[in-house]
Amino acid sequence: MAWFYLAIAGVLEIVWAFSMKKSAGFTALTPTIITFIAATASFILLSVSMRSLPLGTAYTIWTGIGAVGAFAVGVLVLGEAATPGRLIAGALIISGILLMKISGGGGDAF
Repeated sequence: MAWFYLAIAGVLEIVWAFSMKKSAGFTALTPTIITFIAATASFILLSVSMRSLPLGTAYTIWTGIGAVGAFAVGVLVLGEAATPGRLIAGALIISGILLMKISGGGGDAF
């Protein structure tokens, strides 16, 4: 279950990053509320996953999911640039997440 909680926490990190962008500096009420709810839930689920996963593994994977997910949302939804360098950087982050998982990250399977 730890990996499930960690995956949901990572998805919620993407949600709060996107809603923070849409909040226009916390001046738009609905995206601001979504930001705080998603961020709180993400932190709680990360904390729960850390009961059985090592800190380095859980935190690295959580931030990696958020980073790659926010990048993908930026490109696919917000029309941000998908340059070769940015795509390679995203692929390297994904590689790091996978390597962290398979190199003895602890806990149950994905």
